[in-house]
Amino acid sequence: MASLKELKERIGSVISTRQVTSAMKMVSAAKLRKAQQLILRARPYSDELNLFLNSLASRNRRQLHPLLHEIDDDEVKNVGLIVVTADKGLCGAFNMNIIKRAEDYLQHHKDKNIDLICVGKKGFDYFRRLNMKIEAYYVELFNKLKFEHSIDIMHLVTDKFVSRKYDKVLIVYNEFKSAIQQNIVLKQLLPIIGLKEDKDERLAAYLFEPSPEEVLDELIKEHLDVQIWRVLLESSSAEQGARMVAMDAATDNADEMINDLTLEYHHLRQSKITTEIIEVCSGAEGLQ
Repeated sequence: MASLKELKERIGSVISTRQVTSAMKMVSAAKLRKAQQLILRARPYSDELNLFLNSLASRNRRQLHPLLHEIDDDEVKNVGLIVVTADKGLCGAFNMNIIKRAEDYLQHHKDKNIDLICVGKKGFDYFRRLNMKIEAYYVELFNKLKFEHSIDIMHLVTDKFVSRKYDKVLIVYNEFKSAIQQNIVLKQLLPIIGLKEDKDERLAAYLFEPSPEEVLDELIKEHLDVQIWRVLLESSSAEQGARMVAMDAATDNADEMINDLTLEYHHLRQSKITTEIIEVCSGAEGLQ
């Protein structure tokens, strides 16, 4: 059985831990609100840009741009897999869920040459320890997330895709739904899919200046920038939501532990006081 001094030290240690988890919960809540505001501004622009790109691509053949050109799955040999995790831990299963999803894809596609592009320190550290092939990594982004980060990633994957070093580029990340819900998403980034011609749509005659190819090229680059930026925002929001929930649960557990230890402390103290009273009374009776 622990002594009164040991119990008192344990209670003090748990109280200190509770202060940390409570503070981290409040910080994550503040960051989550900020990240949500960025997403609310980014989503409408991303959706409208996708519709505009779809409309423009429907007026032209997909072969007009190399980033739209698809090949059969049987011909896909080289794949770039972007894995988006957090830079820090203490956010529940947020990072491991992404890592497991990436490992599952690697396990089921051993016949392909897959390069990892790690966004976030946790994923980079994990796959580096396994000596996996990491083509590039981006760490410490989420403290000061900037649109330029998405541009850097876009240039990397598009250059490798155009040069045929990659036949396909995929991205896996946590999509933000709410503070308590994140969905793991694995989607194809390149070649761009989902741009199908609507035969029922009445297309107006447009004059392009410059040429349709140049307009499409700039629009596709903008589309990829925005899509990657949106993924980073989604992941950042999901991370803060997961950390807020994890720290809230840790704070509740600390409260419960403090109550249990305090109760044990008082029971032990009361027992000692009772024992001392009995000893005093027994000594007094012995002197009579």
